[in-house]
Amino acid sequence: MISPVHKNLSLTLRIWRQPSTDEQGEFRDYQLQDISPHMSFLEMLDILNEQLIEQGEEAVAFDHDCREGICGTCGLVINGRAHGPDHETTTCQLHMRRFEDGDTIVIEPWRARAFPVLRDLAVDRTAFDRVIQAGGYVSVKTGQAPDGNAIMIPSQDQEESMDAAACIGCGACVAACKNASAMLFTAAKVSHLVNLPQGEPERKKRVLAMINQHDEEGFGACTNTNECEAACPAGISVSHIARLNREYMKAMLTSKE
Repeated sequence: MISPVHKNLSLTLRIWRQPSTDEQGEFRDYQLQDISPHMSFLEMLDILNEQLIEQGEEAVAFDHDCREGICGTCGLVINGRAHGPDHETTTCQLHMRRFEDGDTIVIEPWRARAFPVLRDLAVDRTAFDRVIQAGGYVSVKTGQAPDGNAIMIPSQDQEESMDAAACIGCGACVAACKNASAMLFTAAKVSHLVNLPQGEPERKKRVLAMINQHDEEGFGACTNTNECEAACPAGISVSHIARLNREYMKAMLTSKE
């Protein structure tokens, strides 16, 4: 007798289908049978697309790349939660054993004005790229690179910087936020440099430019509900938003530009 834990699943998928950015979308239901609980969520979608192609229908478009939780490309709202039910897990790392036989799974794209739907579950996240580009680069002096041990950095500063740098830019913070704010993403990108001496020369200019670009892209304001931290697969702390706010206020009050 097969253990219920390992029993294959029959599922109803309620998926958002939208042909393009300029066209209206709608939910459509699809039935899947005999899905192994050991499959990843994206493998399950691959099975669905194989069936749709065999039936002469259009495959469901969704973003994916490394499928190892590293690149941040994958991103779906699954049953109302960014990346699904698992904590600090990307969609590609979610497995079908988290669901039960007979479940209906609702699958949507990230919902934000700054992330327009390209098609079905795929969205345009280049707004993140423009926020990063607005921050510019750190100053680089010509000549031989100094020895790494010659730059003395307190352990706590180094650890906080590395924690912020762990952001993979997936956009789950935006999808989870009721205001579609990207403050956690922007804070992580600012915070991982302000703690290091390499980020000091452009410190004020960087935070002002990135916040201005964040707002220009149409991301909302932060109202401190902390849903972004709960949805973040890298576990980025909202304490970085507090640091971002301090950096922004200091730059506003002391910048000569």
